[in-house]
Amino acid sequence: QVQLVESGGGLVQPGGSLRLSCSASGRDFATYFMAWYRQAPGKQRELVASITSGGVIAYGDFVKGRFTISRDNAKNTMYLTMDSLKPKETDMYVCCARSTNAYWGQGTQATASS
Repeated sequence: QVQLVESGGGLVQPGGSLRLSCSASGRDFATYFMAWYRQAPGKQRELVASITSGGVIAYGDFVKGRFTISRDNAKNTMYLTMDSLKPKETDMYVCCARSTNAYWGQGTQATASS
């Protein structure tokens, strides 16, 4: 069983930045496919970014160079730096770890509002 804990969410002005973190339990973090999703109430969960165990990265089309995903295997932690946040991107951001199973965190709320 893998436990994931997100942090770093908060309230920023439109155009502002946030850095989200996802800390994982256990000793196999380096082998996991990791990803960030976002979900607003009543909407389908949407993939934001992913990073494989080998460091291959992919982003949702809407990111357009504004977000950066990274991982620190020594710290069992994945990050998402979000720049130029838009009000419509106010969502719960949830991290996911995949091995033979998928594990999900509880999420951290990111809000861009004036």
